[in-house]
Amino acid sequence: MSEISGEAGVSAPLSLDIRGVMAALPHRYPLLLVDRVAELVVGERIHAIKAVSMNEQFFQGHFPGRPIMPGVLQIEALAQAAGVLAVETLGLAGTGKLVYFMAIEEAKFRTPVEPGCLLDLHVEFTQKRARVCKFAAKAMLGEKIATECSFTAMIADS
Repeated sequence: MSEISGEAGVSAPLSLDIRGVMAALPHRYPLLLVDRVAELVVGERIHAIKAVSMNEQFFQGHFPGRPIMPGVLQIEALAQAAGVLAVETLGLAGTGKLVYFMAIEEAKFRTPVEPGCLLDLHVEFTQKRARVCKFAAKAMLGEKIATECSFTAMIADS
């Protein structure tokens, strides 16, 4: 559920449970990579969380004996968090519009992400237009950066 409170027309940060995330994103198992939103400031930033479980399908082959979440899926989790931010900011829920990846830049992988981790997904707008948005993103394991990148997405009909 969304929680909105504030005074004099100023809204407080939102938080979303899994139902709220699923209302914002079209993704479903096994590719839904955002479990909840801890904080979303409309028009600015989001802090979402991915609970990394040993039950994830990709751990069967990446890598047996040393399971590590693939970097491309870490970036996908960040992109999904950005999608929630864009949907909430631009009022896209229920409009038939989707947020599509256009470009990934400066991706860096700093710390392996293993089963049992809580991956904190931090994304902020760096540019916001009606059809194209740019984001800066970091996936964190506590105080350590696991992944960082910037990316561009476009808003289009589904």
